[in-house]
Amino acid sequence: MAASNAQTLLLLPGDGIGPEVIAETRRVAEAVAPDLQLEEALFGGASYDAHGEPLTAETLARARKSDAILMGAVGGPQWDGVPRAKRPEAALLSMRKELDVYANIRPAYCFPALASASALKQHLVEGLDLVIVRELTSGVYFGLPKEITALPNGERRAVDTQSYTSGEIRRVARVAFELARGRSGRAGKFPGVLSCEKSNVMETGVLWREEVTKLHKEAFSDVPLHHMLADAAAMHLVKTPKDMNVILADNLFGDILSDEAAMLTGSIGMLPSAALGDPGTPGLYEPVHGSAPDIAGKGLANPIAAILSFEMVLRWSLNRIEAADRIVKAVDKALNSGARTGDLGGSMSTRQMADAILKAL
Repeated sequence: MAASNAQTLLLLPGDGIGPEVIAETRRVAEAVAPDLQLEEALFGGASYDAHGEPLTAETLARARKSDAILMGAVGGPQWDGVPRAKRPEAALLSMRKELDVYANIRPAYCFPALASASALKQHLVEGLDLVIVRELTSGVYFGLPKEITALPNGERRAVDTQSYTSGEIRRVARVAFELARGRSGRAGKFPGVLSCEKSNVMETGVLWREEVTKLHKEAFSDVPLHHMLADAAAMHLVKTPKDMNVILADNLFGDILSDEAAMLTGSIGMLPSAALGDPGTPGLYEPVHGSAPDIAGKGLANPIAAILSFEMVLRWSLNRIEAADRIVKAVDKALNSGARTGDLGGSMSTRQMADAILKAL
């Protein structure tokens, strides 16, 4: 938590379109929460260029002292030749690991005005409101060994290690069950938690299914639980997405499924996310989209995912529910008025889209 009584939000604009969408989000933050203390620091490639490190010890210390952290995106082709440990993406993984924000919450909500913009037929996504809970600090992205080695026969071999402990599985599953319990009474084929893994071919998948089932019996028997192989879940997500309520998955499969879900809402530029840890840990928030270097600096980026990520900051970390509700209503009103950036089929700039939301506030 912040040292003073004032709540503190640390902004990490990052790279590519990150600074553009965070700048507009800052305007929204100043409008709905003028007393919120906003701080800023370099992160990712921008930090590497300035300090030789994508995440400095000072920035990490500031993050720990904040009530929440809101990031842009990181990365770009100019850092492709940098050693892996110094790349912008390493900053993101390190921040998640150091803060131990193990539960990634990614809502996929289709605003009524954007139902026709989805990659799916309109009737499949109208009223869509699901949440993906992705384990964020373990699995194949963090497992060791992780290496590329030369073989005696001249070939090369790459190894990534998928590893989970029962504790790592149970703590993120608990988040999913508690979230589903708060979203009870929903219709659909899978109204509670749909847990996804590959227990048919992976030992980590077997452990995942067993531990989720045990926790369900011990503490959440009132919440419906279903299991599905991750590849089947990917198919179901584009077949009848409204069947689903809360999807639980490991780091790799959760990453894939949440990006797939993004296109159901009309654009990946619409999806926010939160990374949460144990009580007292500052939440880490970011738009799901990447740094989009092809449009960086052109004022074409959709700021809504970043603005909705700030909405999640207000709701999940700062307990400012009324302000969070105002932002959701303002985004909905702006979209209903026809406000659209290029990814949504319109021609508005990043600033113009934020102006429309601020006007709706």
